Amino acid sequence: MIDTSLERLVLPLALGIALGLGLLLMASPLLWPERQRRDSGTSRLMSTLAERLALAGLPSATPVMLLVASALLALLCGALVLAFVPVIALGLAAAVIGGMVPISVVTWRARARRRANRALWPDVVDHLVSAVRSGLSLPDALAALAHTGPLHSRAAFEEFERDYRSTANFSRCLDRLKQRLADPVADRILETLRMSREVGGSDLTAVLRNLSAYLRQEAAIRSEVEARQSWVVNAARLGAVAPWVVLLLLASRPEAALAYNSAGGVALIAGGLAVTVLAYRIMLAIGRLPEESRWFQ
Repeated sequence: MIDTSLERLVLPLALGIALGLGLLLMASPLLWPERQRRDSGTSRLMSTLAERLALAGLPSATPVMLLVASALLALLCGALVLAFVPVIALGLAAAVIGGMVPISVVTWRARARRRANRALWPDVVDHLVSAVRSGLSLPDALAALAHTGPLHSRAAFEEFERDYRSTANFSRCLDRLKQRLADPVADRILETLRMSREVGGSDLTAVLRNLSAYLRQEAAIRSEVEARQSWVVNAARLGAVAPWVVLLLLASRPEAALAYNSAGGVALIAGGLAVTVLAYRIMLAIGRLPEESRWFQ
């Protein structure tokens, strides 16, 4: 009798434990890799910031330095606004906007340099074609760009020349050059040279000529479209900044500052900031031309 009651208790308990373990094993791929996904997201953010810094012409700066500068500027902007306008919500909004300024400046400079590089890469390819046709090897042709290439790109090729003279490892030097240039067009050019050196072939000059013609055509089309869109973008920026200038002027009055420090005023400023940032980002996403991704990092 006791054995029968014991079996009735043990059997459901064992089935429950087995069911729980099965459910835990089914859910384990969603639970345990969570930290890995967070780590990969953080590393992806850091690599993106490092790529933007390199393209912006600031290879010595690190993503951590950029984030620290953003935090310090956020504190400074928030303190300055609170010193002149005693509205807590406006101080927080100024801190948020100030924290976005360094990353926005780096992004703007990176895009500006990428636009400028679009006009340089066809000349770089033409110099490579001339060097290859004159009988220079591919490492010597790239090293010659430190002296005969466009001025804005000579520093990166000077580093390549020093690396190759010291290591004589063409593949590794190409990888370092790609990191310095941080440009998808440069990746395509350098990977074409790498393939030609490793595989061989006699069509390198024809491929480079076709690439040069394509790059010139793309640069001309992009410059025309961007010139037509510039007035729309500038008008949108003015429309995003103007309400906040008016709000700062209104909040300088004591009665207005008292109203904006209330719960309704905080909600109004927070909602206005969210709508402004969202509308500005949507405007940039709609008006910006698609950028080529780096597939050969």
